[in-house]
Amino acid sequence: MVQTSPSADAVPSLPPGGRLLLTGAAGTLGRQLAPTLAGTGRPLRLSDLAGPLAHMPLPAGAEAMPCDLADGPAMCALMAGVQAVVHLGGIAVEGPYSPILRANIIGVYNLYEAARRQGVRRVVFASSNHVTGGYGVEDTIDPLAPPRPDGHYGASKLYGEALAQLYWQRHGIESVCLRIGTAEPLPPDRRALASWISPRDLQQLVLCALRAPDVGCLVTYGCSRNRRAWWRCDESWARLGYEPQDDAEAHVDAVGERWLPEGPQRDLQGGRFLAIGPFDD
Repeated sequence: MVQTSPSADAVPSLPPGGRLLLTGAAGTLGRQLAPTLAGTGRPLRLSDLAGPLAHMPLPAGAEAMPCDLADGPAMCALMAGVQAVVHLGGIAVEGPYSPILRANIIGVYNLYEAARRQGVRRVVFASSNHVTGGYGVEDTIDPLAPPRPDGHYGASKLYGEALAQLYWQRHGIESVCLRIGTAEPLPPDRRALASWISPRDLQQLVLCALRAPDVGCLVTYGCSRNRRAWWRCDESWARLGYEPQDDAEAHVDAVGERWLPEGPQRDLQGGRFLAIGPFDD
């Protein structure tokens, strides 16, 4: 899905050579992607909360700059001199609303507002398949399907996608919103035979999202070329130049009969997140 109606002050696509920022750098995916981004030849700035970031090994040439997403002025300083952002920061699991509000809603607003103020050209936003986790496992959908978030976390990612569209429409900041699936080294269960994205496919997808020209505001799913996939993304993947190399079906024997418990977590695409909550904040 590509939106092609920017504001009058829109900028052209991302030129080579500018500084990259990776938020959430000390998380599981951040540690995986940091060496890949360092290998692009662009100056790389890594950010996360101070504690986790202090224990992260830095790729050669990268700089570390701790920051709390909920701190607006600090986010603006973090963005100084940055051309493009890979935004993995925030809470990545279903949970009570208040922490998700701070990290994923206030935090993503601060990110886009800092991007506007500092002249950032592109954001690769780690959205989530949980934006549509309320669809059944028998459904096949594409990025244009109406959202059906499966919890507070999925709803917060939907808000981030809405901000991406707003800041493209009003301020010409290009975004690629990646509804990332099960990003683990191997598919952990039967659900992941549909939703898995291999490490090398994730790395390729993020690089494509940074490099593809004229993306506007594009939403797509992040998974490997799984024959059981719930998501049809041929058009948006072609737009990015993403050609996944792996298929979860290669691991079907290792997965065996590891099913989720019966109920919504097995019947709906959101999986385990459907079994978490409700919460009394």
